[in-house]
Amino acid sequence: MWDQFREKFGFRADIRASGWPAIREPTPSITFDLSGIPEGPRFASAVAAINTEALRCFVWVMPDIAELLVLDWNHEAYWLKPELESLLPPEDPINGHPTVHPNGDYYSFLNPDMTEGTFGHPWEQSICVMGQRLIDSLGKSFALWLPVLRVNGVPVTQPMASE
Repeated sequence: MWDQFREKFGFRADIRASGWPAIREPTPSITFDLSGIPEGPRFASAVAAINTEALRCFVWVMPDIAELLVLDWNHEAYWLKPELESLLPPEDPINGHPTVHPNGDYYSFLNPDMTEGTFGHPWEQSICVMGQRLIDSLGKSFALWLPVLRVNGVPVTQPMASE
């Protein structure tokens, strides 16, 4: 599965900003900046919100997708059933598995044909949301509180705070 992912997205791991983004971000996609989330309780609540909202969107807007491909860099890929995961206690929405929020590794949650899903970049501290259904749901939720880095792989200029 990683070979298919590399071929489709041109994945290349790099901890240096000069090598980012790590994938060819598809059209449609929106990439959000996670770097401004402060440490401590705000960080913990932001991570929980990102993971819980992603799971909600996987279940609500992708009901036709029974399983998502989960890629955790340098680990075996596996299939996740969002509807079953949603039945777990809220404090553990992904049951100890990789999370949509990248907490130290590249994580991707994708539908079987890799046209919808997320890609988390741990060093850039970003999440790319791919596919129109997820952009219209998860993307809109994230846009309420996370800055946008790129749309369809093209950098977005953020307005100054005084503007």
